[in-house]
Amino acid sequence: MNSITRRKLLARTGCLGAGLTVGLPALGSSAETRSALRQPDRPKLKVIVAGGHPGDPEYGCGGTIARYSSSGHEVALLYLNNGEWPSAMGGAPAATRMAEATRACEILGARPAYAGQINGKAVVDQSHYDEYLKIIQAERPDVVFSHWPIDNHADHRASWALTYNAWLRMGKKFTLYYYEVSNGEDTVQFSPTHYVDVTPTESRKHDACYAHASQTPDRYYSLQDAVARFRGIESGYKRAEAYVMQMESPSTALP
Repeated sequence: MNSITRRKLLARTGCLGAGLTVGLPALGSSAETRSALRQPDRPKLKVIVAGGHPGDPEYGCGGTIARYSSSGHEVALLYLNNGEWPSAMGGAPAATRMAEATRACEILGARPAYAGQINGKAVVDQSHYDEYLKIIQAERPDVVFSHWPIDNHADHRASWALTYNAWLRMGKKFTLYYYEVSNGEDTVQFSPTHYVDVTPTESRKHDACYAHASQTPDRYYSLQDAVARFRGIESGYKRAEAYVMQMESPSTALP
């Protein structure tokens, strides 16, 4: 059997050395960096987790969100739409989806925000670029998480395009990370650069995902938890959430 594991390969290429964990020093970081991360007067961060629908940020980043909020950072979950499907299709109404999102945010210590688009009918054009940019500018984030560009759901890809455009137009001033959902089923060709140990916050992530009771959480949480356990094997934790950091982003530590 080949003794070169994925972990060793990442370490050799420097990717694993860039990985940061919530509340813990970076793997392979310097003593100065570790000291800086422990400073009690470290500035609080404004964090946005963008997603196509209510539930996406919770499934992809729920453990990380909980660790940010537990450290006193401000987190907003920016949903591209309110998740409503036409009643003829048997979907939950907007009031139900938004109430579920509010409850999930309460569990994670975050707040919900909406970009005002329609579920399944995402639009990416100049006017929507401008509208979305105004939302991001008003938030003045330090860190933004968004869907991976190669997701099978069109709303996810639209969320990425709008977020990436805002990052460019704001002069690349905030750190941009990409996250995965239902890897292999939705997110594809995802090769992480950073990992966050979410073992301590798995129960809050679980409860936040199950707050979306209308969205068959038994199926989706089981799949996402399998992803978290696999990412934990890669990074040396019981469970982890994995990210790709956009090149040219400022160096902002995960929480």
